Amino acid sequence: EIRLSLVGSEMCIRDRCAAQLDLFADMLQNMAKNLEDSIFTDERLGKRILSQLKRKGIRVLSMHFLVNGEGKYELHLTMRTWKAEKIPVKSLAGILSNLTGRRLIPGKEGAQLIGGDYTTVVFREGPSYYTMSGIARIGKGCSNISGDSFTMMDLPGGKRGVALSDGMGCGQAACRESTLVIELLEELLEAGFPEKTAIQMINTTLVMGREEIHYSTVDMTIFDLYSGECEIIKAGASSTFIRSKAGVEHLNSTSLPIGVINSIEIDSVRRQLEDGDFIIMVTDGVMDALPVGEQDLLLETIIKGTAISNPKELAHHILQQVLSWTGREPEDDMTVLAVGIWKA
Repeated sequence: EIRLSLVGSEMCIRDRCAAQLDLFADMLQNMAKNLEDSIFTDERLGKRILSQLKRKGIRVLSMHFLVNGEGKYELHLTMRTWKAEKIPVKSLAGILSNLTGRRLIPGKEGAQLIGGDYTTVVFREGPSYYTMSGIARIGKGCSNISGDSFTMMDLPGGKRGVALSDGMGCGQAACRESTLVIELLEELLEAGFPEKTAIQMINTTLVMGREEIHYSTVDMTIFDLYSGECEIIKAGASSTFIRSKAGVEHLNSTSLPIGVINSIEIDSVRRQLEDGDFIIMVTDGVMDALPVGEQDLLLETIIKGTAISNPKELAHHILQQVLSWTGREPEDDMTVLAVGIWKA
């Protein structure tokens, strides 16, 4: 019976891995098809661009126009200078913006200077919003080591990701677990994996080959900097609060953390944000420090009771207010992550 149970478990894990490989293959096929469908030509505009860049002393080897998956304009240029001088890429963005009638900015991943060797630079339609983040945290018993980990990252398609993970327990062991989750999440999202697929893959990685359960929560917000919309994604995470001109909304999660079972449910909700709105994420240690049954209401009151618009100051204010309320040292790791969004 034990042998049958182990075989069944191995088959389940293999099936899970096979399903995720299928998802990966489908994603690559879709990416290739979308790239092919998005390329277009504009001979008249192309000639104008060649003429203007020639006046700047730049020779263009190739030029491609395309519309990316978010419906935004991209211009791919492979070019070099005629002379030994180097020309900043940023100085070309204004010329190309005027010619295309769109606000184009150079991609951060490309070269910043054009020299004597051919270099490919991608100019993308600039986003309409930007975000700023602030963090405040303290370890259990005022320890310098926290079991909570976080990340703030730029993602493909004009998106910005912010994630918070609370490892099981506290101290170094919890820190190792939550750090592993955050690092895997960064790698998968930056590679272009969908957010929920990335979390499912990390969950499978944590469950496979482990006899003991080591779980971690995932609390993530993905901001679309073109539309101002955000998606809040949770796996066993604590409440998230949205502060807007209309008031404060709190969102709860009913899902399990990752690392517990092979397949998990992931909670997600979308919200349209406006200029000056804030997303505030906290770990369980913050909520558990407040009286049972009143945590959401009390934290909502704290957030509502301040007009602070600096993300770092807001995060520290919230944490300080919770610590003042308890009047004692933290009984668990506590982290507050505040993210504001504004029009560019």
